[in-house]
Amino acid sequence: MARKALFPVGARVTADRIKLSPGIISGNHVFVTGMTGSNPDGTMPEILEEQFRQAFEKIGAVLREAGLDFGAIVEMTSYHVGLRDHFDRFCTVRSNYVSDPFPAWTAVEVAGLRREGAVVEIRVVAAIDPD
Repeated sequence: MARKALFPVGARVTADRIKLSPGIISGNHVFVTGMTGSNPDGTMPEILEEQFRQAFEKIGAVLREAGLDFGAIVEMTSYHVGLRDHFDRFCTVRSNYVSDPFPAWTAVEVAGLRREGAVVEIRVVAAIDPD
């Protein structure tokens, strides 16, 4: 089965450095790697809602490379440092990106993430409509 890597504008240098694809099309699905909420310049916002928005915006950029939008997401896994401390704020931001029918979702508490200062990392799977 053929696969196609997805690289939104500005993502190639980092992706090449750490040897990953921000997203990959395989069959009728797009798999988006875990995205943290860093700014385009690499800094991590201190305001959590900004981190959450940035993570979703990065996901959106990968989906757009595949000609999709957030409505194509069928599964989401989010990894959180301090999940219980910010879950309600995360849900408020998340509600601006997902809609009914909502994707399946698992939220996981973790001890830490690769990016210094990151409190969330989100990965998704989106479906490509075969029509």
